[in-house]
Amino acid sequence: MNNVVQVQNLIYEIRGIKVMLDSDLAKLYGVPTKRLNEAVKRNIERFPAHYMFQLTKDEFKNLISQNVTSSLRSQIATSTRSHGGRRYMPYVFTEQGVAMLSSVLNSETAIQVNIQIIDTFVKMRQWAIENKDLARRVSELEHYFIEHAKDYKEDMMEIHQAIDLLMDRTKPAKIGFNTKNE
Repeated sequence: MNNVVQVQNLIYEIRGIKVMLDSDLAKLYGVPTKRLNEAVKRNIERFPAHYMFQLTKDEFKNLISQNVTSSLRSQIATSTRSHGGRRYMPYVFTEQGVAMLSSVLNSETAIQVNIQIIDTFVKMRQWAIENKDLARRVSELEHYFIEHAKDYKEDMMEIHQAIDLLMDRTKPAKIGFNTKNE
């Protein structure tokens, strides 16, 4: 389960699609990002646009601003024209693109990592389907409450005051020494 959580934290939503960054995938596979992308480019016919695409500068900036991964931020910080770091916008892979990677990265590690990633995508999709009804019901309750609270404004104020009073009474007493005489 810990591996599922780890992989789930590496899945982002870009253009309304769940994707993984080339650099994160390379790290999971234990290969340099450059080598992963070289393998993909040698087999580019296996990666149509709905399997893999390159981020735009705006998408990339947005990803960085969301505090994505330290490895991605460090690639930007160290990038120069002469050496080191990332010199192009990252590629991202959809679930189908990740599955296709196992055919171009021929290693036992790639196969095991792909199984783990695909299982994570499936579990995320199942969770979303199972909780869709719950989200709808909470939304309905919220609308019901807002609509009916209008008729009971004074009662709501009393409830709010009672909650405030309880909150004040349950606050812990100040602990420590008083240096001034009060």
